[in-house]
Amino acid sequence: MRREQGRRAVFTRRMLLVGAGQVAIMGAMGARLYQLQVVESERYKTLAEENRISVRLIPPPRGRLTDRFGEPIAANRQNWRAMLVAERTDDVGATLATFAEIVPLTEADRARVERELRRRRRFVPVVVRDHLDWEEMARLEVNAPDLPGIMTDVGQSRIYPGGEAFAHVVGYVAPPAEADLDGDPMLELPGIRVGRAGLERAHDQALRGRAGSVRLEVNAVGRVIRELAREEGTPGQDVTTTLDAGLQQFAAARIAEESAAAVVLDARNGEVMAMVSSPSFDPSLFDTGVSAAQWREWTTNPRAPLINKAIAGLYAPGSTFKMVVALAALEARVVSPGERIFCAGVTELGDARFHCWKRGGHGWLDMREAIKQSCDCYFYEIAKRTGIDRIAAMANRFGLGLQPPIELPGARAGLIPTRAWKRATQGVAWQQGETLVHGIGQGFIQTTPLQLAVMTARLVNGGRAVEPHLTRAIGGVPAPGGSAGDWPLIGIPEAHLRLIRDAMAGVVNERGGTAYASRLPAEIGAEMGGKTGTTQVRRITMAERERGLRRQQDLPYEWRHHALFVGFAPSQDPVYACAVIIEHGGGGSAAAAPVARDIMAETLRRDPARRQAPPRPALQVAAAERSGR
Repeated sequence: MRREQGRRAVFTRRMLLVGAGQVAIMGAMGARLYQLQVVESERYKTLAEENRISVRLIPPPRGRLTDRFGEPIAANRQNWRAMLVAERTDDVGATLATFAEIVPLTEADRARVERELRRRRRFVPVVVRDHLDWEEMARLEVNAPDLPGIMTDVGQSRIYPGGEAFAHVVGYVAPPAEADLDGDPMLELPGIRVGRAGLERAHDQALRGRAGSVRLEVNAVGRVIRELAREEGTPGQDVTTTLDAGLQQFAAARIAEESAAAVVLDARNGEVMAMVSSPSFDPSLFDTGVSAAQWREWTTNPRAPLINKAIAGLYAPGSTFKMVVALAALEARVVSPGERIFCAGVTELGDARFHCWKRGGHGWLDMREAIKQSCDCYFYEIAKRTGIDRIAAMANRFGLGLQPPIELPGARAGLIPTRAWKRATQGVAWQQGETLVHGIGQGFIQTTPLQLAVMTARLVNGGRAVEPHLTRAIGGVPAPGGSAGDWPLIGIPEAHLRLIRDAMAGVVNERGGTAYASRLPAEIGAEMGGKTGTTQVRRITMAERERGLRRQQDLPYEWRHHALFVGFAPSQDPVYACAVIIEHGGGGSAAAAPVARDIMAETLRRDPARRQAPPRPALQVAAAERSGR
């Protein structure tokens, strides 16, 4: 009996222990259920919603760049592409291998994708292939179950209707680099582009716009079921430039065979009507990717197609600088306009001899005739009287030797030397013979074609300090600087400026002028004024001078002189100013002046500064129209 009672007592305790354990387990389960369903219900609801809902940013269309009449010079077109979201596949390598069996994928593409996947967060899509055709896109859609993480999309690519003619001014776009990632999530979107050069870079923020977003319902494998909501972004703003597309294309075609640059300005307000540099490049290649072979071809070309010579090419101005020397001499009162100076073909200073370009000399000349015939000996003499510091100060007033305020990145200031500059940079004193050399625009002086065009504009607009600019409006809001009255005077007496303008008119329109052969055609109904310039690229030895120089075209290309011309039109009521440089062209009157004549004639035919509409039909940009831009 006692043994039976003991067994019952043990069984009862065991039942109590088991019951207590069950109660504890049930209590723990209840507590956990309460934690999950009550305390953390919102959190798990959000997680479930996130698994069902995918929120994606929508890149905005990049703003267009247009010419002054609204013709697009940079626009967008539709671009089918395939993208990979790493978090939606268990094996990226396997997905890419399957993708390559359906649509060709190069090793370079695969390496790029893997590199971008390491750089970006796993939920950010990475472009695997873009510029797909319809058949390739259809194959991807049919094989979608075998391509986890792959999705097709419609993006936009950048197009440049004017091609190489606008490349140096418009610039180009490219994918963001590491340095561009400033925390803006839009820069991590597939297919997004940022401005890398030219106006694309200068106005990148305005052109970029603001991203939108779309909420999508997806299934367990990430396949899109339906679109739930969409918030459109803000498209990039259109930027209206001062360029005339037709004139830009004409100027580019005119110098296409040369290593050259040309600039046309509205002399009254500094608007750039045309700015071309040759040779050029296709800016659209940077959007799709420049091959190593193409990059090597560009960078090894001695004519430097990637450099905008109009703003970054540095050249001695030669005789185009003589007007500045003349104005400095007049202001210093070391010469009067009517004073005649004799040119015997050579000027002696100590044991040095400084030659005029004309063997035997020009004889007696006053200032107007010296500019018209480009007499070197006349300017040796007045430069010696004036001094280099006064000449430099006058040059600075005309924008030479100063950083131009143009919007384009990479513009260079050039150099206008002074006594202090030489002492500081070379540790030696300035020599008087150097003043003579600089009096004809050679020596240490360096200028850009844009600066020479600005100099000419200030010479002929009444001495107003216009500054060059390429932007007319951003998002429809006018940019400053459109009126001639906005620019201050630089303090040159009108009588002096009138003398210079009259002399420059004589250069082109009177017999004996160095550009007489490059007069405007009679049907234009206007005259052009200007000044030729020729600069040596190497020192001419005495032996060469004594036996007579060979013709420039008979010399090796790299030994030939640079050819320059600056001009304005109409000569009686100046509106346009221009500058042309032909590298190794041989001579300003033979090579640069005819180019400037043709460009100025086309400018007057079109007269873009006075027109409110283009003189011919706008460029047909079918791709841009398809994109809705």
